[in-house]
Amino acid sequence: MNKLYIGNLPEGVTAAELERLFAEQQIPFSGRFLLKPGYAFVDCPDEQWAMKAIETFSGKVELHGKQLEIEHSVPKKQRSRKIQIRNIPPQLRWEVLDGLLAQYGTVESCEQVNTDSETAVVNVTYANREQTRQAILKLNGHQLESHALKVSYIPDEQPENGRRGGTGTRTGARSGSPPPSGAAPKPPPPPDVPLRLLVPTQFVGAIIGKEGATIRNITKQTQSKIDVHRKENAGAAEKAISIHSTPEGCSAACRMILDIMHKEAKDTKTAEEVPLKILAHNNFVGRLIGKEGRNLKKVEQDTETKITISSLQELTLYNPERTITVKGCPESCCRAEQEIMKKVREAYENDVAAMSLQSHLIPGLNLAAVGLFPASSTAVPPPPSGVSGAAPYSSFLPPEQETVHVFIPAQAVGAIIGKKGQHIKQLSRFASASIKIAPPEPPDSKVRMVVITGPPEAQFKAQGRIYGKLKEENFFGPKEEVKLETHIRVPASAAGRVIGKGGKTVNELQNLTAAEVVVPREQTPDENEQVVVKIIGHFYASQMAQRKIRDILAQVKQQHQKGQSQSRRK
Repeated sequence: MNKLYIGNLPEGVTAAELERLFAEQQIPFSGRFLLKPGYAFVDCPDEQWAMKAIETFSGKVELHGKQLEIEHSVPKKQRSRKIQIRNIPPQLRWEVLDGLLAQYGTVESCEQVNTDSETAVVNVTYANREQTRQAILKLNGHQLESHALKVSYIPDEQPENGRRGGTGTRTGARSGSPPPSGAAPKPPPPPDVPLRLLVPTQFVGAIIGKEGATIRNITKQTQSKIDVHRKENAGAAEKAISIHSTPEGCSAACRMILDIMHKEAKDTKTAEEVPLKILAHNNFVGRLIGKEGRNLKKVEQDTETKITISSLQELTLYNPERTITVKGCPESCCRAEQEIMKKVREAYENDVAAMSLQSHLIPGLNLAAVGLFPASSTAVPPPPSGVSGAAPYSSFLPPEQETVHVFIPAQAVGAIIGKKGQHIKQLSRFASASIKIAPPEPPDSKVRMVVITGPPEAQFKAQGRIYGKLKEENFFGPKEEVKLETHIRVPASAAGRVIGKGGKTVNELQNLTAAEVVVPREQTPDENEQVVVKIIGHFYASQMAQRKIRDILAQVKQQHQKGQSQSRRK
């Protein structure tokens, strides 16, 4: 992506003028400017210079009274459903961005990109090319909190009929199909959950050492890869360090870095105390804390440290991590690091397993689009083998609409609705579901029912964001998992199949999903001859239970239709 398109050129502009303009801004280019009426093309030495040219010129530099528009040159045949959006305000909340993107079509994924800029960058995939084209036309230059967005295509590197997850009928082999006979499938790489530290900026030089000698020594001794993010958050008092290695390697590197900081603080007398600060994604912190804070208290007691965790209010689009501050002697801090990262890795592995199951239960589900993991994080699991190429629902039959009732705390209704209904509208667009909040029954009820109608993927997205919002807004507090009660209605004639003989099926359901599943026996069916099944649990448990119950209902329906068909033949 080194070739640039330069648009909005005034009449009569010459190649010499463009060359002079690039020279003034110190942007190198190779070859000549290819001039066309109103636009031109030029090559940059590499991708970094191409990005620099886009940042420098687009919407900022005028030529003969016209503002130049510069973006990556993408041939029409390669124009994909993917775009890159740059210059996003770092403090912007995800739901605001979701709402903006949803105005132009169905967003299949929105992934944050790691850059050295102080603003955020995301890669967005729309459902089709026309939606992508509209998004580029409308969003390029769009003002968002005093930032002008910059949008460009990401070229389609695959042929049209080879793209994964397209909306048309598939041809040929599936992208997730097994390798030819004789070819051994590659084992998936081990999950990389890096240890992320936050260190005072004044100690970074000592950690790196003269000409990088100290950091090289740490890397060699601990067999780890260490990234010091010096360029991020220019002027910040603290910098992040990412350590990639085995758990033992991460801990060894952490100990060496902590020792360096203590020695530097003592030699320079810059700080009396140097706490250990660990960064962890917000999705894992709840399980680290544990119910009523028990896990965290145990770590504190076992390691003789004092541990605090930064507020949820500090999280932004550009900063999904929370800071875990550990105070104590170096030995104690290092023991605490091992216990903390053990919990974080366990949480990650459990989520990978749950997401893998969800992928199988909902074919074609784009987990990155749900936003439960930070898309740029190295701790985001790739789609399971054989699933990423699965066709979305729309490829064959229209998806079956489901209605689910989710019960939320009454005081959380305002947060779900948002100012002037903005949040619930954005959520509906994001999930492609109908979301309504029922009146309180009775009027002083402590819970309110949210009615969600949509296909399985829409249910996953909508419910996932509701769980996330309740956690983010502190309705469950940092010391407990978000557990909600969910109701789905099933035909009264099928309730026995959900329960199973002697309660066997419902017991198996509970063991498999870790959700509480209740089918009240003394229910009176409603006017549609349906009864309620109650599901109580955290998000993944609830989703799995819902899918398993839907599978049972589908089997009952299929058997019923088969029986009717056979009786007609007789």
